[in-house]
Order: sequence, then structure tokens, then C-alpha cells
Amino acid sequence: MVNRDGEWAPTGPLLFVLENRVGPHLTETDLHLLEQRVIAEKGVAARVATIVEPVLADLGFRLVRVKINGMNGCTVQIMAERPDGSMTVEGCEAVSRAISPVLDLEDPIDRAYHLEISSPGIDRPLVRRSDFERWAGHEAKVETALPVEGRKRFRGLLRGLDGEAARIERLDAKPDEVVDVLIPLVDITEARLVLTDELIRETLRRDKHGELQDLDFQGLGDDVDIEDVDAVPDEADNDNRPGWAGKTKAKEAWAKDAKTKGGPNRQGKKASKPSGEKPSTNE
Repeated sequence: MVNRDGEWAPTGPLLFVLENRVGPHLTETDLHLLEQRVIAEKGVAARVATIVEPVLADLGFRLVRVKINGMNGCTVQIMAERPDGSMTVEGCEAVSRAISPVLDLEDPIDRAYHLEISSPGIDRPLVRRSDFERWAGHEAKVETALPVEGRKRFRGLLRGLDGEAARIERLDAKPDEVVDVLIPLVDITEARLVLTDELIRETLRRDKHGELQDLDFQGLGDDVDIEDVDAVPDEADNDNRPGWAGKTKAKEAWAKDAKTKGGPNRQGKKASKPSGEKPSTNE
């Protein structure tokens, strides 16, 4: 279907059949896999998303975002995660091996491209209803297609959902402006967490208590505590940080480098294929 902006978009919700499930009842993990995104792509990126989502679901992953960057050639970035929010290097590689031949077959992009698979990052995009609930209390940036309370960009504390709207407590509101804003989910074009001390501590706390099962914090050892994280920039943008591809070295990136090198070495987990006439299906 072509939308009112002349861009391709799916005609309705994407439904997947989860194979190899025993019995009539879905597990909690299955339900998380089936949860649809409320913030999705348009145009060619939407075509790619439609192709890769069933492949990801069959592997036990779910799509976070597809982004196509035309600078310095063409890069197709696919963010994916387990239902618990985790992602490993091995997971990225498995996704890359499964997705590459499918994209070759379907051929949604009419030029050579570089395929990159990555985790969402600590300051992750928020794309599902559960994301807004799960990260309530943390700072986020939200952009909308239509003005809400006279503006299209917001920054503030997530306060969960109120029906079909995200509730944001603005931190920069002037005395005569609304502080508590309800933003319809249907109008949100982009939402993401802001990198803060609190967010990193919460991520490390979840890892420490086993809530994020597959995280691999490399490079530090067990002597680093959550309280050691004390040098974090106020905000960051994944898309403008060279080499940043995910959440997966938080201890190394902030607890170690911020103390010993004067700044973080933001290396995350990703698997990528070099550009060419067509991405190779060989790893």
C-alpha cells in the first residue's frame, strides 16, 4: 500500500506464525515476540522490515528498527534484540547469516549496500508499547509528525502510557507551558532513551540480577561495581557516534574509559557485511 506521502507502507499489522511450539498455549516469550511495533518505518525501510521480521521471529529475535543510510554508499542497519532486550555478538552473526540470503532473494534495494546488524544500545529507540512502560522513570526524547501542545520535539521523563498515548513529564517546560504531556503513539515518529547515569546504572543492575540474560560486558572483570559508573555524558545520539552499535560494553565504555582515558570508547556489538555489487551470503 502507498500512504498519503507516496511512500510504501504495510497494509495492516504484520502477523507471524511461530513454528516449533508445542501445545495450544503461547509462552510469555512468544507473546513478547508477537508484540507489534507502534513506531515503524516508511518507504524502502518498511519493505526491508516486512521481509526480515518473520526471519527474526523464527530465530527468537524481534525487530527494533530498520534504517537505511545513503551517506558514503548505502548501509542497511537492522537493530534486533531478544524479547528480554539482550543481544550478543553471536546473536548478531546468526541474524546476519539468516537475513542476508533472504534480502538477496527478495531484493528490496536497487543498489549495492552494506548490511549491519546491531543491538539497540543503552539509549535505545522506543518502538513498542512495552518499551514505554518498561523504561518509565527514565529520560527520553520524542519527536512527532504533528504538533502536540504547540511543539513537535519533547524531552523529559517517561511516565508510561495513558491509553494510546505516551505520558512525558517535560524537564524544560517554561512556567507558562504544560509540564505533563500526553503524546498520541500514532503521531510519534521517533522516540529514544537519553543516556544518563541513572539509565546506565539501571541497565547494569538488571544485568547484575540476571534480568538481561545474554549481555556480555567484556574488558573489565568482576571488580567493577554499578557505583563505579560516574562519568557519563548528559545525552548522546547513537546515529552520530562513530563505531557505536549497542549496549554491550557498558562497563568498559563508561566505568573504565571514562575514568582512565578521559572519555568513553563506545564499542558495541554488531555484525556487518562489506558493500559490493550484492552482499555476500558467505560469512
